[in-house]
Amino acid sequence: MKPTATTAGIELRAGTFETICDALDYAAEGNSGVNFYHSDGRLMNSLTYGELRNNALGMAGQLAAAFARESRIGLVAETSADFVTAFMACQYAGMVPAPLSLPAAFGGRKIYERQVGQMVRQAGLAALMTPASVRDIINSALSGTSVRVVDMSGSDLPSGTALALRHGANDLSYIQFSSGCTSQPKGIVATQASVSANCRAIIQEGLQVVEGDRAVSWLPLYHDMGLVGFFIAPLYSQLSIDFLSPSDFARRPGTWLKLISENRGTLSYSPSFGYELCARRYRGEVLDLSSWRAAGIGGDMVRSEALSAFTQTFAPSGFDPSAFVSSYGLAEATLAVSFAPLRAGLRTDDIDLARMQTSGRALPASDLTFEGTARRFVSSGRPLPSLDLRIVNDNDEALGDRQVGRIIVRGPSIAAGYFRVNEPLQPLTNEDGWLETGDLGYWNEDELVITGRSKDLILWNGRNIWPQDIEGVAQEAGGRNIARSAAFDVQDENGAIKILLLAECRSRDEAVRAELRRDISAATRAATGAPVSVEFVAIRSLPTTSSGKLSRAAARIGFLAGDFVPQRQGNVVAGTLGA
Repeated sequence: MKPTATTAGIELRAGTFETICDALDYAAEGNSGVNFYHSDGRLMNSLTYGELRNNALGMAGQLAAAFARESRIGLVAETSADFVTAFMACQYAGMVPAPLSLPAAFGGRKIYERQVGQMVRQAGLAALMTPASVRDIINSALSGTSVRVVDMSGSDLPSGTALALRHGANDLSYIQFSSGCTSQPKGIVATQASVSANCRAIIQEGLQVVEGDRAVSWLPLYHDMGLVGFFIAPLYSQLSIDFLSPSDFARRPGTWLKLISENRGTLSYSPSFGYELCARRYRGEVLDLSSWRAAGIGGDMVRSEALSAFTQTFAPSGFDPSAFVSSYGLAEATLAVSFAPLRAGLRTDDIDLARMQTSGRALPASDLTFEGTARRFVSSGRPLPSLDLRIVNDNDEALGDRQVGRIIVRGPSIAAGYFRVNEPLQPLTNEDGWLETGDLGYWNEDELVITGRSKDLILWNGRNIWPQDIEGVAQEAGGRNIARSAAFDVQDENGAIKILLLAECRSRDEAVRAELRRDISAATRAATGAPVSVEFVAIRSLPTTSSGKLSRAAARIGFLAGDFVPQRQGNVVAGTLGA
């Protein structure tokens, strides 16, 4: 078995389709397709787009025989040929797939089963298709419901078929569940029009896809960056894709780079932690990363330190740091909102943190900046030309250069709304079409800089303190002894705000831990001007969202519930901010 060809053999169409089915119909005329790899880099399965189309059309007829058109079908998103086939079968059958994460993403079976049950009820699923490996868990999660559980391969669908009526340009496409760890996950409804608009912008305006490009991805297919960025958008541009599952990437991150090296990949994305993991686990394997022209960073705050370590480690393997492409996006906008200019590398901005906290302005650091209070941000580039983006104050007035405010966006990529069965779609935008992203940022000339989530902002004695600042300083002060950390606020019984930092500590030596606690407390106070209480927790104990991002809200809830450490403060009670 060989991977599909990089050269499709047909004329490149750069996202000029009205539906996902139209895109696959055209790609099926060429030689490119999808490839699935084992953690050691062995090719497990390969489908040309022609084979994918034939398989999807066959399953679409079976789905049409079993379920009404426009039924919502859950898909447990294992990185596999079965998943992409089932996803496309739903498109050809006029049904609405709802990708769900695998159990490991939630860290516990009971939590996962409860989350699946909530999503199933919220979306009103007619069926849930699952790989055999987790079928017992899915059966348990859906016990007592009428939702039908179906093997992802379609092997237990009826053998008979019915006429499948594909989605048209004005139809829905899929339901994307938000990645937050809330009790009520939001189902974001993407339309054929919003998906097509965003893919066209990614292909033409963002990554500027050319013939000879090849995509490589380990990103989860239940998340917008994996599903849209590295399945649908490459499909819209007839690119071959080499897939590695997220769990295999976590076990052997070097395989991601091996695939880029051996298959001459040109386009691949990761959050900052993926680059950091590769650098930390590298053991001198021979690689050639010179083909990688767009090394994207997205899905979380961009950390320049992690990317610098990656560059230092892999420059001898041909990696060019000018390939870094930072970007910004969110599922409510289908995916992409802004891209840094290609071949420009990272644009960083060192600002005076203390002045930003008190004035709301991101002023450049200078000789007058107090030691330890400079913060380095990475630009997320320019908004896509097909979207409007504004940074506004609380009165919705547009802000000028270096003024921190709320980010709002408008354009054809905005999803249709939030879905809840038996209720009208909840609009994402106001009457003028503006989407409130929930993110804060500022303009640095014509480029967007993200400073954090508005819901995570800590208000302390008139200061605006970003938890990322505290966490970044803790990492710098603690070095290799500190893995992840989560900063948040609580209230004591008198209503006073206290700032806590939960830090995953690798050392078990009490003397080392005591010194680390002192160093981190001093460094975070110097950087923020506020006292920070430091508590050490076990490695890999801090909660994450389904997309792998740190969840400060869930960490805060867990701390207050006593899940991490003894509450030595004694008088800490549930707070009102940062939830």
